[in-house]
Amino acid sequence: MFITKKYLPRRTLLRGLGTSIALPLLDAMIPAGSALAETAAMPTPRFGFVYFPHGAVQERWLPQSTGTDFELPQILQPFKAFKADMTLVSGLRNQAAEGGAVHQITPGTWLSCAHPAASGDPTQLGISADQVAARQLGKATPFPSLEYCVEVKRQSGACDPNFGCGFNASIAFQSRHQPLPMEHNPRKLFYRLFGAGDTSLERELIGAQSRSLLDFAAANAATLQKSLGAADSVLLNDYLYSIREIERQIQKIGDQDFSNLDLPEAPARVPPNFEDHINLMFDLMAIAWQADLTRVSTLMMAAEVSMLTYNQIGVSDAFHPLSHHQNNPDKLERLAKIQTYHSQLFARFLKKLQDTPDGAGTLLDHAILLYGSNMSNSDLHDADPLPCAVFGHAYGRLKGGQHLRYPANTPLANLLLTLLHKGGIEVAAHGNSTGTLAEV
Repeated sequence: MFITKKYLPRRTLLRGLGTSIALPLLDAMIPAGSALAETAAMPTPRFGFVYFPHGAVQERWLPQSTGTDFELPQILQPFKAFKADMTLVSGLRNQAAEGGAVHQITPGTWLSCAHPAASGDPTQLGISADQVAARQLGKATPFPSLEYCVEVKRQSGACDPNFGCGFNASIAFQSRHQPLPMEHNPRKLFYRLFGAGDTSLERELIGAQSRSLLDFAAANAATLQKSLGAADSVLLNDYLYSIREIERQIQKIGDQDFSNLDLPEAPARVPPNFEDHINLMFDLMAIAWQADLTRVSTLMMAAEVSMLTYNQIGVSDAFHPLSHHQNNPDKLERLAKIQTYHSQLFARFLKKLQDTPDGAGTLLDHAILLYGSNMSNSDLHDADPLPCAVFGHAYGRLKGGQHLRYPANTPLANLLLTLLHKGGIEVAAHGNSTGTLAEV
């Protein structure tokens, strides 16, 4: 049998006078006789890493049985509708988060699984798993990655003399010594994603002006470089790289067509209500994936040493003091209530992904989401065993619907390495990994 059918490139645009319109994934974009997963039209993975501080009350997180037939405890109950999309992974440890200055290093070592050296020795710091993915997946999108948070970490007093201030305020590390800032202002984030301005016309005019200013700055910097010494030339090269990266992002955003998206109005400010705030950040994460502005995202649901209160669910205690429960039953009850509430908020995000078409499936079908913490028992400040739940199917590579329990001292890095491989990121190792988890 001869198959001669030609197919359209995935990036085909409808072009007219002064306009271009992006097309959805069409059957005509899939070569005849080819399965979707064998073509360039295969949905690209979206990596999401969502962090909650202060661990989880283990007996209210951990199911009693493994395999596919397990009951969801209190904290996982909000995920009942997504049980088939969830892979619960138990028994993992992250030694990088153990030792002194726990609150200073816990967030920053979650995705790197590499302990920061004292005195800031950069040779011992690790790159986070999200940024490993971003180095490959970010080449085709305006933003290699996006970092979100809800509670800004306020530094009270001096930073830790050994580890500084960066490791407790971010979970994303672009290099062995460079944490990425987490954006908490949804208005700033909206402008960054879709351009400054509250209307499409305003964004178009401002975007055109920004492009011309960047061209002007880059040209003059290149001229200036000819007269500089070696040290200044290095500094200017770094500056030019930043200019080019911003210019690349603006140009790529200018090439995007958002006419098929239901864009919300630009947020007016940071919402004063925690639930409104975090839901808005999750919505922006979802729409950034839908618009293919990025394929890698991280979000901190609350800061380490969080002083948030949860009066909206009847818990007036500040989060961090409550996490030092000393096994007091009343405190454990209130702490588990907060952790269940966080699961409810994340479940709302999962529903949004499930309801968003993406090629032959949905954003949830094609996502790789890690929901977890870098602390186990918050009263003990330990990192063993860690609460870890994976959601999504990575376009068929994640099985879902199972609870896997691994032997003591199995590195968290093994799960991160596994997820990178499931997303097509072929790296030999990550952090202190010893291998991958074949059952995932």
